Amino acid sequence: MVLIAHDNKKKELLDWAVLHSNKLADHELYATGTTGKLLERETGFKVTCFESGPLGGDMQAGAHIAEGKLDLVLFFWDPLAAQPHDPDVRALLRVAVVWNVPLACNRASADFLISSPYFSCEYKKK
Repeated sequence: MVLIAHDNKKKELLDWAVLHSNKLADHELYATGTTGKLLERETGFKVTCFESGPLGGDMQAGAHIAEGKLDLVLFFWDPLAAQPHDPDVRALLRVAVVWNVPLACNRASADFLISSPYFSCEYKKK
C-alpha cells in the first residue's frame, strides 16, 4: 500500500494513519518523500520511501502498481492547490484505475476502504 499526501493534506493523512495504526501494522507501507518520513515518526512503522512527488515519487508509485507491487493507494490530494507535478498526479491516478487498484483520495473513502473486509485479506482482482 502507498500513502501520499499533498502539503495541505499531510496532517489529515497522518491523523488518519495514527487512528488506524492497528490495521496498517499488518501491511507493507510505501510513501512519497516527506509523507513517508512523517509516517515513520508518527506511527513508528517502517515505511519504504519514494522520492518526493514533484521529484518523481508519484511516478515511482505508478511503476510499482504496474509491476504488481502495490495493491492499494491512499492519496490525500489537494484539488484546490496548483501542483507543478499535476501530470504525474493524474498519471498515478490513471494507472491505479487501469490496474484495478483500490484508490482513496480523501478521508471518507479511506475510511470505507479500511473498514472493508477485503482490507485484511488478499483480494483477487479480475
